[in-house]
Amino acid sequence: MDLVKQVEKQYGHRLRLRVCGICIENEKLLLVHHKGVGPEGELWSPPGGGMEYGSTAPDNLKREFLEETGLVVAVEEQIFVHEYLEPPLHAFEIFYIVKVMGGTLYTGYDPESEREAQLIQHVSFISWEEIKQKPPAHLHQILKHSSSLQDLLCRRGYYKFSV
Repeated sequence: MDLVKQVEKQYGHRLRLRVCGICIENEKLLLVHHKGVGPEGELWSPPGGGMEYGSTAPDNLKREFLEETGLVVAVEEQIFVHEYLEPPLHAFEIFYIVKVMGGTLYTGYDPESEREAQLIQHVSFISWEEIKQKPPAHLHQILKHSSSLQDLLCRRGYYKFSV
């Protein structure tokens, strides 16, 4: 099964609740590069993932960071909510500012995917200039519609961008 079909089968055609973290170090934003997601089968987005029943949003976000990036984070301020709607995916994403407390950065994994069919391809801190050089179709909607790291950090409230 190709990754796009895997994503649709696992996550598509249902509403999900996700938590995501904005992590900045040395004027660079931590991003995860996914395959099989987005209109062209590639997506760069802040780390995050689905909420697990019985676990708080901050605890879910800490788990997701550790799985995806190897980093231990402190979850700080909740800054905005984004409604991600790019069929077949639909999710409400709660964004927080996070701070690295420990761990070692590495490309992690998605425990819901088989080892040979991982969606996560790479994680790294990327400058805003590098982000804007990527094809817009490969960027999470919140990145496409922000003009700078400062603009991203200043967002508050609810956002839904048309595709």
